[in-house]
This record gives sequence, structure tokens and C-alpha cells, in this order.
Amino acid sequence: MNSGKKGYFTITQKGLDILKENPASIDVNFLKQYGEFNKFYNGDKQIVIDKPGILSIECIERKEDLDPEEFLEIAYQKLHTELVSEILSTIKKCSANFFESLVVDVLTKMGYGGSRSDAGKAVGKSHDGGIDGIIKEDRLGLDVIYIQAKRWEGTVARPEIQKFAGALIGKKAKKGVFITTSSFSKEAIEYADLTENIVLIDGEMLARLMIEYDVGVSKVKFYDIKKMDTDYFEDGVI
Repeated sequence: MNSGKKGYFTITQKGLDILKENPASIDVNFLKQYGEFNKFYNGDKQIVIDKPGILSIECIERKEDLDPEEFLEIAYQKLHTELVSEILSTIKKCSANFFESLVVDVLTKMGYGGSRSDAGKAVGKSHDGGIDGIIKEDRLGLDVIYIQAKRWEGTVARPEIQKFAGALIGKKAKKGVFITTSSFSKEAIEYADLTENIVLIDGEMLARLMIEYDVGVSKVKFYDIKKMDTDYFEDGVI
């Protein structure tokens, strides 16, 4: 949207065109496919709040209104976002073999693939008809997940997901994960949702999973924030 008078906004023609498509919902993830929104979202604020509603835009802009806990939340989210960007940039510079190893590390840390050795043998070895690997869904190997791992720069479009879906059908596979260092087009995401058995992991999500499961990162500092236990003092206050 374009700003009109102070405090008012007018919708652009592109916005009207989007509304004509009658999207199921319009949220941040939906809007991220448009460059104009990303420029607004990441440009001036440079802060991502994982808990919607915890801080308003006005509150972020007027930092003097924030209490210490809110300051810490903003600082944490800023560091987290910068780390995601740094990890993703580094991944794109790594070799294909290292990327496959990285994928194995993330999947095993998440509880898939059995042992690290088993997962390493499964992923990156088949390269059979659009399948880069097969990994156990659990340590007992009661079910398997088919993997496609691609170091791409450009957006992964729907045809690539369709080929992966076809490969899964050819293997009579029930589940597949497509992992890339780039992003997926809107059409690719919609197609994967229709299949109901393909999970898409883009570069940003991969980096966030690495942080969550401590792959390629190390803890620098830990702040143990405490508050007063009012129950303890309940009987003593007069």
C-alpha cells in the first residue's frame, strides 16, 4: 500500500489484483512472496518478532517506551535473524557433498534416520529418478522418507515439485521432503500442499532448524533471567 495523508493508506493496483485472486488468507508468510513487502518488512525495522502481538510497531519505533524485558526480546530476535542470514549465506558457498552431510546432521538431530552412520549412507547416495536419498522416519525403520536436497540460487518452481512427486509415486513412497538453499514459488508451495505428503524446507527454514537443533552453531552466552517469587513472601508481608 502507498501512504496518502499522514495516518492514512491507499491500496495499490497490485494490491487490488491480489484481492481479486481471493486468497484463503493474507498473512506475513503470504506477503513475503512480494518484493515490496519484504523491503518494508526487513528494511526499516530489521526486527522479526516470533510472538505476534508482543510488541507493536509504534512500541518498536519508540524504544524509550520499552521495558528491559522487551529490549532483550528485540535484541534476541535481531541476533537470531542476523544468524539465519549468515548461516544461509555460508551454506550457499559450501560444496554439494558438504550440503548433503549438513542435511544428514539436521535430520538426525531432529530424530530421523536412526544413527548418523545409517543416515549418511542413505542420503546423497541414490540419485535415482529425482530422489537424492532415503532416510528412516524413526530409529526402528518402520517407515521411510524420501529426500530431495538441492543447493539452488533461483526460486524452486512448481515443475520441480511435480517431478519429485512423480518420483515418489514411482517408488510407491508415502512421504517426501524437498530441501533447498533458496525458496519456493507460490505455485510450488500450493502444489506441495495438495499432495499432502511432501514437506518443503527452504533455505531460511533450514537455517532456523540448524539453530534450533544446534547444527553448525555454538552458544556464546546464556542469560538466566529471574523474577521475584511473590508466593514465597506472601505470608511475610504485613
